[in-house]
Amino acid sequence: MNTEAAYPIGELGKKWTEGDKEIWFQQQKKKRSYFELVVTQLDSLNEDYVIEQYGSLLYDAENYPLYALKSLEWKDDKPTILITGGVHGYETSGVLGTIRFLQTAAKPFQADFNFVVLPCISPWGFETINRWNPLTVDPNRSFYENSPAQESSAVFQYIKTLDIDFLSHIDLHETTDTDNSEFRPALAARDAIEQKNWNIPDGFYLVGDSTKPQNDFQKAIINSVEKVTHIAPADDDGKLIGVPLSQVGVINYAARELGLCMGLTNAPYVTTTEVYPDSPSANDEICILAQVAVITGALNYLMAL
Repeated sequence: MNTEAAYPIGELGKKWTEGDKEIWFQQQKKKRSYFELVVTQLDSLNEDYVIEQYGSLLYDAENYPLYALKSLEWKDDKPTILITGGVHGYETSGVLGTIRFLQTAAKPFQADFNFVVLPCISPWGFETINRWNPLTVDPNRSFYENSPAQESSAVFQYIKTLDIDFLSHIDLHETTDTDNSEFRPALAARDAIEQKNWNIPDGFYLVGDSTKPQNDFQKAIINSVEKVTHIAPADDDGKLIGVPLSQVGVINYAARELGLCMGLTNAPYVTTTEVYPDSPSANDEICILAQVAVITGALNYLMAL
C-alpha cells in the first residue's frame, strides 16, 4: 500500500508549511464531547481519589481542563503506579479503560499501591478523533523538556512537581484502521517522506522500553489480556509494525529517546498497550476490558515481587 501521492494537503515532496498545517487544523471538526464522556465520570470517583486540575489547553477559543486523580488514602511507604490514557485522543479505550479500571477494579489494590491516573491527556484529540494536536504535533513523540506539544508539556511539568519515584507506568493506547486511512498518509505528507510501514496487527500487543524491557512483567500482562481478547500474531517477517518481536505479543522501543509517554519517568516497570477495536474478533467494550486486564495483570505481577 502506498498513498504517498494521495493526501490533499501540501505539495508532494515538500514538507508542510505553516499554511498547510492551518488548512489541516481548519478541517478538523468536533465529533464528541470530552466533558460529557470523560469529565462527568470523574466526579463519581471522588470517594477514593483526589481530583486535581494539573493544567489546561487553550485551542481556538476552546478551553480544556486537564485532570489527574490521586489516591485519597496516600501513604508514602506504598509504591506508586502511574496510569495514563488518551495521549492520542482518538484512542478511545485508553481513555475509557483508565476510568473503567478505577470504577470497577482498583479497590482490591488500593491497600498496596498509590495511584496517579491521567485519563485523557489530549482532550482536543479526543473530541476531534485525532492522533495529533491542533499544531500537527504528535504528543507521543513530545515528552521532554521544552516540548512543542502543550499536552505533553503539561504532563511533564506535573509529574516533575510530584517528585515521586514511580514503581510502574502503564500507558494505554489503541490502533485503528484510520492509522492507514488517515494518519500514516498525513504523516507522509507533512514530513515529505515515504511511508513504508502499513502493518496493522490484528489483536493486542505491548510496547516495552528497550532500555528496561522487563520481559516477565510484559508476559504477565499478556497472560492477563489473552483471557479477554486475542494477542496479535507476528507478520511473515516475525515483526509487528516493522519491529522484531521480543516475545509473543511484545516489541520494544527506546522510549525516552523517542519522546514517548512511557519514557516520562524512571519507573523500572513500564509498558504501552495497543488494542485493535476494528478487528473482526473485537469491539469497543472488549478493548476497554482488555485495558483493565492490562492494569490488573501488571499489578498482580508487581504485588508478587
